[in-house]
Amino acid sequence: MTQLALPLNFPELAHEQPMLPVRMVNEFVYCNRLAYLEWVQGEWAASVDTVEGTHAHRRVDRASSGAQGNLPGNLPDPADPDSEAPRTLHARSVELSSARLGLIGKLDLVELTGNVATPIEYKKGRRKHVTRELLAPERVQLAAQAMLLREHGFQCDSGFLFYTRSREKFAVQFDQELLDQTQAAIDGLRAMAAGGKIPPPLENSPKCPKCSLLHLCMPHEVNMLARGTEAMRPLGIPADEAMPVVVQAPFAYVRKAGDTLEIEIEGKVVSTARIGEMSQLVLMGNVTISTPALHELMTRAIPVTWATYSGWFYGHTIGHGHKNVELRTAQYKTSFDEMACLQIARGLVAAKIANCRTFMRRNYKGEPENGATVVDMLKRDQENSKRAESLASLLGFEGSAAARYFGEFSALISPPGDGVTDAFDFTHRNRRPPPDPVNAMLSFAYSLLMRTIAVSLGAVGFDPFRGFYHQPRYGRMALALDVMEPFRPILADSVVIQVINTGEIKASDFERAGNVCALKDDARKRFIVAFERRLSTEIVHPLFGYKLSYRRLIELQCRLLGRHLLGEIPEYPNFVVR
Repeated sequence: MTQLALPLNFPELAHEQPMLPVRMVNEFVYCNRLAYLEWVQGEWAASVDTVEGTHAHRRVDRASSGAQGNLPGNLPDPADPDSEAPRTLHARSVELSSARLGLIGKLDLVELTGNVATPIEYKKGRRKHVTRELLAPERVQLAAQAMLLREHGFQCDSGFLFYTRSREKFAVQFDQELLDQTQAAIDGLRAMAAGGKIPPPLENSPKCPKCSLLHLCMPHEVNMLARGTEAMRPLGIPADEAMPVVVQAPFAYVRKAGDTLEIEIEGKVVSTARIGEMSQLVLMGNVTISTPALHELMTRAIPVTWATYSGWFYGHTIGHGHKNVELRTAQYKTSFDEMACLQIARGLVAAKIANCRTFMRRNYKGEPENGATVVDMLKRDQENSKRAESLASLLGFEGSAAARYFGEFSALISPPGDGVTDAFDFTHRNRRPPPDPVNAMLSFAYSLLMRTIAVSLGAVGFDPFRGFYHQPRYGRMALALDVMEPFRPILADSVVIQVINTGEIKASDFERAGNVCALKDDARKRFIVAFERRLSTEIVHPLFGYKLSYRRLIELQCRLLGRHLLGEIPEYPNFVVR
């Protein structure tokens, strides 16, 4: 016996409520989680498929001229007597909306014969000779367009899916079954968005590998951490080839020239950078940027980072920022929960001490007995941090570990005498002001690392100023400081030791003024190159088993933190090197 269900239609939308894009109805039928990520959380990433789709729509995306009356887009009025003429008209890129349906959509092509409208939806690739069920997302999208056309007075009984590569049409009849399926998808999407809970990821679905949001959705990572899946399905993780552009020349001027940025010094162009190949623009010191360049970068969501000559991070400029209000709400809510903050902070500090132990064990050049002793004591600090009963006691365990670590830090530096390295003395960590070359490079490296993590947090949707371990203070990016704790030894300290031991930075590359020591301009450039080279180093993730760069790893960790705060995974998995 079939259980019948009454449709639960939503009321007409008020003016302040957003309408659902017709494309999102397609995504909802294809994958609920994908629709939630794009519509509710504002996630988006381009891929080969999306670029090809944009190219396939290049003609129909140019709207036709000749809008009449009060109708949206460029359709004639169906009540106009002239509309009954038998001649056929075509309208491209027609945008229609309906408050009653709660829909808005852009129709690729509408064929009009009198008051009979036939929507034609362009699709990239070749026609799929499959069952109607497998074409459900596309058929529902076309039916939603038909509902909009009917809402505006047109008769619409059928439409077509047009495949640009094979230049074939697939006819779609708008029968009652399809219209009911479309209305159910519209109501389901609105209910899902109103519920505020992201659907669980698909399991071993063939839809995932080609999805443009694969690295944002992280279906296999979430399933592994939340449901105890034993093995990760091997997938190709997209590599981000975009790199930051750093400008530090005094009085340099950055301006837009077509699709590139030109860097001028004293009126002469000394360098150019393609905007599409940039991940961010870093301006250090007294550097000026033109308004057109700033507008273009904001439009493309490419952050402009502001810093002092010495690398002290001021902040960054990036359009409206990420639209994921859900994530920030969960972040603020968790930040007021003392036990939740303590749980996250324990993991951060324990991971930092563990990475310090590994870095010390791999690079120690002093007496073996001393090295073994400090590694054992760091192990004890790591275990104590896991059992800390308050943030204050955790801060004490971290301070003890830092004292032991930096007390033996000089033993990681190769002694002079081989013609490659100079003498670098280091006795203790001193941040403000850095009195010696090693402290100067450590402070500079930490500034670069915090800038990198702060930009990643903003790109994911976090507020970098509200943390869990570091308490909020005026002007301090507490969450960026939280997330960077486990990365300090492997991304900052390692670069300092590397440039010293390989001779990339020498003792003569520093300038001193009183008790302050700082890198010279040319040495600062070499240090930035070394730091970015470290971020581009590929590793095998210890949990998930795939290769990725440290740059991509930082973004991954930020997203995993978001999945934890939103309740998808029980704990935040800190990155600990093997």
